[in-house]
Amino acid sequence: MAHAAIPHFQNDRGHDAIEIGAKEFQCIGARPPFDHPHVFLDMGDDNEIVCPYCSTLYRFSSALSAGESNPSDCVWTPEAA
Repeated sequence: MAHAAIPHFQNDRGHDAIEIGAKEFQCIGARPPFDHPHVFLDMGDDNEIVCPYCSTLYRFSSALSAGESNPSDCVWTPEAA
């Protein structure tokens, strides 16, 4: 059983870069129904990564918690099934 939820982020507004407080997360592209396959991304030792589907650049920021982003409207919370 998972101990913590994996944060999800989206880029509806086409930001050049999004700061996030997690190094492991899922990118969904845009909000449903315009999302791309939800891809798990892991920065590892790096502080940034580019989504291979939508080319969004994500940058890690230690000033943010795992479920936060800058701009703040890039966080996406999936609805319970």
